[in-house]
Amino acid sequence: MSWQNNGGNDRGPWGQGPNKGSGGGGQPPDIDELIRKGQDKFKNIFGGSGGPNGGGGGGATVGGGKSFSLIFLALIGLWLYACFYIVDTDEQAIVLRFGKWVETTDPGMHFHFVPVDKVLITKVTAINVIQIGFGNSIKSQKESQMLTGDENIVEAPFSIMWRIKDPAAYQFNLKDRELTIKSIAESAMREVVAKTDVQNVMTNNKDGIEIEVAQITQGLLDRYGAGIEISQVKMENVRPPAEISDAFNDVQKAEADRERTISLAKLEQNKIVPKARGEAAQMLQQAEAYKSKVVAEAEGEASRFEAILTEYSKAKDVTRKRLYLDTMQQVLSGTNKIVIDSENSGVVPYLPLPELNKKNQ
Repeated sequence: MSWQNNGGNDRGPWGQGPNKGSGGGGQPPDIDELIRKGQDKFKNIFGGSGGPNGGGGGGATVGGGKSFSLIFLALIGLWLYACFYIVDTDEQAIVLRFGKWVETTDPGMHFHFVPVDKVLITKVTAINVIQIGFGNSIKSQKESQMLTGDENIVEAPFSIMWRIKDPAAYQFNLKDRELTIKSIAESAMREVVAKTDVQNVMTNNKDGIEIEVAQITQGLLDRYGAGIEISQVKMENVRPPAEISDAFNDVQKAEADRERTISLAKLEQNKIVPKARGEAAQMLQQAEAYKSKVVAEAEGEASRFEAILTEYSKAKDVTRKRLYLDTMQQVLSGTNKIVIDSENSGVVPYLPLPELNKKNQ
């Protein structure tokens, strides 16, 4: 028996007529009645007409129920479509539920509940650049002018390359991110330049300054929980201010002349000092040798004297005569002399002694 003709009472399959709604006796609601009521409400909202019973015939009610079902399914489809989101390979997304961070999602397709959840997608591989001190404005000039460790003023514009490494921290821990990065980097650059000589700032040690500034900036950002990674710090065209460029060039030229003079002096020093040290060492060696010689001779003379004294004490006459003869031998061995026999002294007047002396000379 069909539910339209159930004992002649026009009751449904659950023993309840369509006009009793969802109440009464704890019986399940009538699906057609629910659809009709929903259709009536939909028509009332969008300006439709008809009485509480549909206004038209039974065919109109059935057709309206089908339309409402299609609309309902379309809305469900749109809601499901809105619940899915795609994160690209260079992005990460943070999911907020009632404004509170829930999770961070990686690249791919993900699902969230709309409108309970909200998704913020952030590019995490893109390199962002902040330039400090570039341009001709007064503000840019003030940003680029810095005092070096030897009290010189230079214009040192530079760039900060950075990327997002933690989207959640990046979104919530800092309010004005770029201004914060700029302020920290500028402060770090001034700190490093203030302890470095102008020559190293302009030419010699730019790479070291860039690395130190990046480290200081990264450390402060990590302390703030900024979720930002500093990729590189790059100094560009460091130069003296235009107002003092001529005087600065003169000073640098004088510094170069001084360095050249010092280098020449050191070169000459390297020539003279080793030579002087060598001569001094030679003189010391000669003095040591002479000292050793004199000491040895003195010791030998002393030993000889002691030996002679010992012999003299044994035979005084013989020793005295021997000393006399040795002494006369030493004295007369280097002089011109003529030996004359004392027995034949009469011939002395006849000898040409002056001529003999001249001949010997």
